[in-house]
This record gives sequence, C-alpha cells and structure tokens, in this order.
Amino acid sequence: MDLHYRHAIQTDLPRIVDIYNSTVAGRMVTADTSPVTVESRQPWFDAHNTDNRPLWMIDDGGENIGWMSFQSFHSRPAYSGTVEISIYLAASARGKGYGRHVLQYAIDTAPSLGIKAIIGLIFSHNIPSLKLFAGAGFEEWGHLPDVAVMDGIARSVDIIGRHL
Repeated sequence: MDLHYRHAIQTDLPRIVDIYNSTVAGRMVTADTSPVTVESRQPWFDAHNTDNRPLWMIDDGGENIGWMSFQSFHSRPAYSGTVEISIYLAASARGKGYGRHVLQYAIDTAPSLGIKAIIGLIFSHNIPSLKLFAGAGFEEWGHLPDVAVMDGIARSVDIIGRHL
C-alpha cells in the first residue's frame, strides 16, 4: 500500500458522494435509506473546511480508494477535543486492510489537531467495523438499543471511543 492523504477539494465532492452512496443499500454503514445528492452534502462538505475538522481523500498509488473525516461530536465548546470519525472506502477497496491503515493515520494525526478523543457510531450488526476499531484500542462507551429502523428492522448503535 502506498497511501496518501490529502484535504478534499470541491471537485472531490461527487466522488465522496458516490462512495457514500455505495454503502446505502447494504444497511450496515449509514442510516440513510436512499442515496444522497451532491447538493445535499454541500453544507456538510463546507463544515469540514477548517483546520481541525478535516475531510481527507485517501489515494493508493494515485487511485482514490476512499475518504475519511473528523466532525465535531457536539457544538458546545467543552466538547471541542472530541471528534466523531467517519471512514468510507470504495467497494473495490473494502476487505483489503485499508481500514486499519486509515484508522491508524487518524489516531496518529488527531493530537496535532487538538483532538483528545475519537468516537465512532457503528451499527451493532456491523461486526467488521466493530472489530476494526477494537483492534485499534477503541472500547464500547455506549449502546443505543433499536434507535434506527431500516426496512422495518430495528437496529442498535454502539458508541465506541478511544482517548488519545
């Protein structure tokens, strides 16, 4: 792997949306139940145009394989050292070990951004993601039973976290 991380620019937004939308049908990664549009994601994209809440594109050998972002856990200032992480990989990059490298990059980079803790919200039935984060030292910090309903099925969410 020859991973390179770069800050996303406006022309990356369609690729970000394509990768995100590729996860919707699987009902494992996102609570969106239908594809999103580039226009609907613009405010989210703009919110990452800060020094300490980056949105990175992930390239391997010049080919984009996914994206990763930090977003504020909460808007109140006392929570400014805690972020929620999102990692989305293209379908062709899943299951190949990229997630472990991307997550480690996030852990290694976060302190330089003033981040003291990283959290993730992961569906309880998404065992591969839960194992990925557990392998990087994340622990369960909370469990939200049956808070999402997709296709008539109630789904729980685990809150996982790690102090840096």
